Amino acid sequence: MTPLSSAPPRISVADFHRLLAEQHPFAEVLGVQITDIGHGTARAILPARAAHQRLGGIVAGPMLMGLADLALYAAVVGATGQAGAVTASLTINFLRKSPAGAVVAEARLLKTGRLAAGEVMLHGEHASEPVAHIVSTWSVPAP
Repeated sequence: MTPLSSAPPRISVADFHRLLAEQHPFAEVLGVQITDIGHGTARAILPARAAHQRLGGIVAGPMLMGLADLALYAAVVGATGQAGAVTASLTINFLRKSPAGAVVAEARLLKTGRLAAGEVMLHGEHASEPVAHIVSTWSVPAP
């Protein structure tokens, strides 16, 4: 995904994982791994787990929403440095079944300010077709 700017990210992947462990322990429940953070971009992976599946062997919608939310949070913090940012809205469009297995999130911000807006595309680890498209806005505290 194209970064919002050429500026370096305001947080490293390692520091972001520490932030999650210290302030957002729910993230560990999903097991999401943030693999890349740019200035307004992030990549995350929801690992393949039987606990993430619903009837029919597909990844459950709430797991996909959690993945998208965490990926966009990483992009927001990467662009603003504001760990106190919170989701203001999140809309998900499920495009097709997400087969069992790992799911990859590619997040990017479209705008930053007191409200940040962004989108996330989700796809299977070995598939190019997207399984969901998410748009979200975030309330960003003043520096």
